[in-house]
Amino acid sequence: MLAVPPLVWLLVAGHYDWALIVAVAAGLTDLLDGWLARRFGWQTRFGSLADPAADKIMMVASYATLAALDYLPWWLFGLVILRDLVIVIGGWVYHLRFARLEAQPTRLSKINTVFQIVLMWYVLILLAGLPLPAAGKPVLIGVVAVLGVLTLVHYTWLWSHRAAAVSRARRADGGG
Repeated sequence: MLAVPPLVWLLVAGHYDWALIVAVAAGLTDLLDGWLARRFGWQTRFGSLADPAADKIMMVASYATLAALDYLPWWLFGLVILRDLVIVIGGWVYHLRFARLEAQPTRLSKINTVFQIVLMWYVLILLAGLPLPAAGKPVLIGVVAVLGVLTLVHYTWLWSHRAAAVSRARRADGGG
Protein backbone atom coordinates (compact mmCIF):
# COMPACT_ATOMS: atom_id res chain seq x y z
CA MET A 1 0.00 0.00 0.00
CA LEU A 2 2.91 2.32 0.68
CA ALA A 3 3.87 2.18 -3.00
CA VAL A 4 0.53 3.59 -4.19
CA PRO A 5 1.12 7.35 -3.59
CA PRO A 6 4.59 7.35 -5.18
CA LEU A 7 3.34 5.29 -8.14
CA VAL A 8 0.46 7.68 -8.81
CA TRP A 9 2.69 10.72 -8.42
CA LEU A 10 5.32 9.30 -10.76
CA LEU A 11 2.69 8.54 -13.40
CA VAL A 12 1.12 11.99 -13.18
CA ALA A 13 4.56 13.62 -13.29
CA GLY A 14 5.47 11.59 -16.39
CA HIS A 15 8.33 9.67 -14.76
CA TYR A 16 7.27 6.41 -16.35
CA ASP A 17 10.58 4.61 -15.92
CA TRP A 18 10.48 5.20 -12.16
CA ALA A 19 6.78 4.30 -12.05
CA LEU A 20 7.64 0.99 -13.69
CA ILE A 21 10.37 0.36 -11.12
CA VAL A 22 7.97 1.11 -8.24
CA ALA A 23 5.24 -1.11 -9.71
CA VAL A 24 7.61 -4.03 -10.31
CA ALA A 25 9.17 -3.63 -6.85
CA ALA A 26 5.70 -3.61 -5.25
CA GLY A 27 4.75 -6.74 -7.16
CA LEU A 28 7.95 -8.59 -6.30
CA THR A 29 7.78 -7.68 -2.60
CA ASP A 30 4.14 -8.83 -2.58
CA LEU A 31 5.20 -12.19 -4.05
CA LEU A 32 8.03 -12.50 -1.54
CA ASP A 33 5.73 -11.62 1.35
CA GLY A 34 3.21 -14.25 0.25
CA TRP A 35 5.90 -16.89 -0.21
CA LEU A 36 7.41 -16.18 3.22
CA ALA A 37 4.00 -16.32 4.89
CA ARG A 38 3.23 -19.71 3.31
CA ARG A 39 6.74 -21.11 3.76
CA PHE A 40 7.06 -20.28 7.45
CA GLY A 41 3.40 -20.45 8.47
CA TRP A 42 3.16 -16.73 9.13
CA GLN A 43 -0.38 -16.56 7.76
CA THR A 44 -2.96 -14.67 9.78
CA ARG A 45 -6.60 -13.79 9.26
CA PHE A 46 -5.61 -10.12 9.10
CA GLY A 47 -3.02 -10.86 6.43
CA SER A 48 -5.46 -12.97 4.43
CA LEU A 49 -7.76 -9.94 4.21
CA ALA A 50 -5.21 -7.08 4.18
CA ASP A 51 -2.98 -8.48 1.41
CA PRO A 52 -5.73 -8.73 -1.24
CA ALA A 53 -7.08 -5.34 -0.10
CA ALA A 54 -3.65 -3.78 -0.63
CA ASP A 55 -3.43 -5.44 -4.05
CA LYS A 56 -6.83 -4.02 -4.99
CA ILE A 57 -5.86 -0.52 -3.84
CA MET A 58 -2.74 -0.71 -6.02
CA MET A 59 -4.70 -1.93 -9.04
CA VAL A 60 -7.50 0.60 -8.64
CA ALA A 61 -5.07 3.49 -8.19
CA SER A 62 -2.90 2.49 -11.15
CA TYR A 63 -5.84 1.76 -13.47
CA ALA A 64 -7.57 5.02 -12.45
CA THR A 65 -4.40 7.02 -13.07
CA LEU A 66 -3.67 5.29 -16.38
CA ALA A 67 -7.27 5.88 -17.49
CA ALA A 68 -7.12 9.54 -16.42
CA LEU A 69 -3.95 9.91 -18.49
CA ASP A 70 -5.69 8.19 -21.46
CA TYR A 71 -3.39 5.16 -21.44
CA LEU A 72 -6.21 2.75 -20.53
CA PRO A 73 -9.87 3.03 -21.53
CA TRP A 74 -12.29 4.32 -18.90
CA TRP A 75 -14.72 1.47 -19.59
CA LEU A 76 -12.02 -1.03 -18.54
CA PHE A 77 -11.39 0.88 -15.32
CA GLY A 78 -15.18 0.86 -14.72
CA LEU A 79 -15.35 -2.90 -15.31
CA VAL A 80 -12.45 -3.55 -12.91
CA ILE A 81 -14.13 -1.38 -10.24
CA LEU A 82 -17.56 -2.95 -10.78
CA ARG A 83 -16.10 -6.46 -10.47
CA ASP A 84 -14.22 -5.60 -7.29
CA LEU A 85 -17.21 -3.83 -5.73
CA VAL A 86 -19.52 -6.76 -6.42
CA ILE A 87 -16.99 -9.19 -4.94
CA VAL A 88 -16.34 -7.07 -1.83
CA ILE A 89 -20.01 -6.25 -1.21
CA GLY A 90 -21.03 -9.85 -1.90
CA GLY A 91 -18.41 -11.13 0.52
CA TRP A 92 -19.45 -8.59 3.15
CA VAL A 93 -23.14 -9.51 2.84
CA TYR A 94 -22.27 -13.20 2.97
CA HIS A 95 -20.20 -12.60 6.11
CA LEU A 96 -22.97 -10.61 7.81
CA ARG A 97 -25.92 -12.79 6.85
CA PHE A 98 -24.64 -16.31 6.32
CA ALA A 99 -21.23 -17.35 7.62
CA ARG A 100 -17.75 -16.13 8.43
CA LEU A 101 -15.95 -14.94 5.32
CA GLU A 102 -12.80 -16.81 4.42
CA ALA A 103 -10.91 -14.94 1.73
CA GLN A 104 -10.15 -17.65 -0.80
CA PRO A 105 -9.61 -16.33 -4.29
CA THR A 106 -10.55 -18.79 -7.00
CA ARG A 107 -8.07 -19.98 -9.61
CA LEU A 108 -9.93 -17.93 -12.24
CA SER A 109 -9.67 -14.85 -10.04
CA LYS A 110 -5.92 -15.39 -9.60
CA ILE A 111 -5.55 -15.62 -13.38
CA ASN A 112 -7.56 -12.40 -13.70
CA THR A 113 -5.28 -10.66 -11.22
CA VAL A 114 -2.17 -11.84 -13.06
CA PHE A 115 -3.50 -10.44 -16.35
CA GLN A 116 -4.47 -7.14 -14.69
CA ILE A 117 -0.91 -6.82 -13.39
CA VAL A 118 0.58 -7.85 -16.75
CA LEU A 119 -1.51 -5.20 -18.50
CA MET A 120 -0.45 -2.52 -16.01
CA TRP A 121 3.23 -3.50 -16.38
CA TYR A 122 2.87 -3.70 -20.18
CA VAL A 123 1.52 -0.16 -20.35
CA LEU A 124 4.25 1.07 -18.00
CA ILE A 125 6.92 -0.67 -20.08
CA LEU A 126 5.56 1.01 -23.22
CA LEU A 127 5.45 4.39 -21.45
CA ALA A 128 9.01 3.93 -20.21
CA GLY A 129 10.06 3.58 -23.85
CA LEU A 130 11.17 -0.04 -23.67
CA PRO A 131 10.65 -2.16 -26.78
CA LEU A 132 7.36 -4.02 -26.76
CA PRO A 133 4.88 -4.41 -29.61
CA ALA A 134 2.12 -1.82 -29.14
CA ALA A 135 -0.34 -4.35 -30.63
CA GLY A 136 -0.10 -6.36 -27.40
CA LYS A 137 -1.89 -3.69 -25.40
CA PRO A 138 -5.34 -4.08 -27.04
CA VAL A 139 -5.03 -7.86 -26.77
CA LEU A 140 -4.31 -7.59 -23.05
CA ILE A 141 -7.17 -5.11 -22.60
CA GLY A 142 -9.49 -7.66 -24.22
CA VAL A 143 -8.20 -10.49 -22.03
CA VAL A 144 -8.59 -8.41 -18.85
CA ALA A 145 -12.12 -7.42 -19.90
CA VAL A 146 -13.20 -11.00 -20.63
CA LEU A 147 -11.64 -12.32 -17.43
CA GLY A 148 -13.26 -9.48 -15.48
CA VAL A 149 -16.71 -10.43 -16.73
CA LEU A 150 -16.09 -14.15 -16.22
CA THR A 151 -14.88 -13.71 -12.65
CA LEU A 152 -17.74 -11.34 -11.86
CA VAL A 153 -20.24 -13.98 -13.00
CA HIS A 154 -18.27 -16.76 -11.31
CA TYR A 155 -18.12 -15.05 -7.91
CA THR A 156 -21.80 -14.10 -8.10
CA TRP A 157 -22.67 -17.74 -8.81
CA LEU A 158 -20.29 -19.00 -6.10
CA TRP A 159 -21.53 -16.67 -3.33
CA SER A 160 -25.16 -17.31 -4.28
CA HIS A 161 -24.70 -21.07 -4.06
CA ARG A 162 -22.81 -20.85 -0.77
CA ALA A 163 -25.50 -18.60 0.71
CA ALA A 164 -28.25 -20.96 -0.50
CA ALA A 165 -26.44 -23.94 1.06
CA VAL A 166 -26.13 -22.14 4.41
CA SER A 167 -29.82 -21.16 4.25
CA ARG A 168 -30.85 -24.75 3.50
CA ALA A 169 -28.72 -26.04 6.37
CA ARG A 170 -30.25 -23.52 8.77
CA ARG A 171 -33.76 -24.48 7.71
CA ALA A 172 -32.94 -28.17 8.09
CA ASP A 173 -31.64 -27.51 11.61
CA GLY A 174 -34.78 -25.53 12.44
CA GLY A 175 -32.82 -22.28 12.66
CA GLY A 176 -35.00 -20.56 10.08
